[in-house]
Amino acid sequence: GRFYTRVMLPLHPLSAQTQAAMAYGGLDVDAVTALIGLAIREDLLDGRDVTSEATIPAGQRSHGSFGARAEGVVAGLPVAAAVIEMLCGPEASEVRIVNGDGSRVSPGDVLATVTGPTSRLLTAERTALNFLCHLSGVATLTGQWVDAIEGTSAMVHDTRKTNPGMRSLEKYAVRCGGGVNHRMALSDMALVKDNHVVAAGGIEQAILQVKQLDPASQVEIEVDTLDALRVAIGAGVDEILIDNFSLDMMREAVAVRDRTRPEVRLEASGGLTSETARAVAQTGVDLIAVGELTHSARVLDIGLDLETVVE
Repeated sequence: GRFYTRVMLPLHPLSAQTQAAMAYGGLDVDAVTALIGLAIREDLLDGRDVTSEATIPAGQRSHGSFGARAEGVVAGLPVAAAVIEMLCGPEASEVRIVNGDGSRVSPGDVLATVTGPTSRLLTAERTALNFLCHLSGVATLTGQWVDAIEGTSAMVHDTRKTNPGMRSLEKYAVRCGGGVNHRMALSDMALVKDNHVVAAGGIEQAILQVKQLDPASQVEIEVDTLDALRVAIGAGVDEILIDNFSLDMMREAVAVRDRTRPEVRLEASGGLTSETARAVAQTGVDLIAVGELTHSARVLDIGLDLETVVE
């Protein structure tokens, strides 16, 4: 932890425009800026960017752009802008969005332009790109899944399989890609999984105990057989996660649900791929849970190129 004790470059407050962009996306400005501050401190172990200080004349300013180098969906531009503002100062820098979050881009497309002190821009570059490339990778993968089930009634949603400290941003990126968010936190709803069922002594007992603790809570339960699904429907759950069901079992699960309690949502999970997603969606399930959206997305290749030096 030596980077927590060394003298750091001063970090500046965000502009009202960047704060508004974060809030519009459903992000907690204070939480995101705290995370950015941690990332900057991680990158500046002794408080100095030796290379930039040595090679860039004091007072030099530059203009540049964030550009896509691959096809994908953009997410995280307000976060990248925040990195630049925190290091450069909002009065000394300007970020203009060209293709905003949720946009589909191709190689060569400009995402945003930036002007600011050259040295601080290059200090901010890697941290800004780490956020922007990762979040755009999440949005891009989500978009591929959404495209795969286009025209069906099913929706693609994420899970809690997120990187520590990154949950709100990664789930934001899922929304940028056209997916929907499941639980943000354990307190959002009850999800009774196989270990809970074992500990409680059975499906009905587990559901009863949840409802006794919090009668207003939505309750979802994981099942791996059609018999368990029937028990769960009878016990009054709101949503059922059908885990590792075959397509025929999914169709039967939908039929059972429709005959008994059609308001119960069915969520398919386990062993799914974007290649099989459409067939799964066509069984009539409501949701397709995809953990890889946040835990295995490849970054989208994006670069920051300085184009001109301005006075």
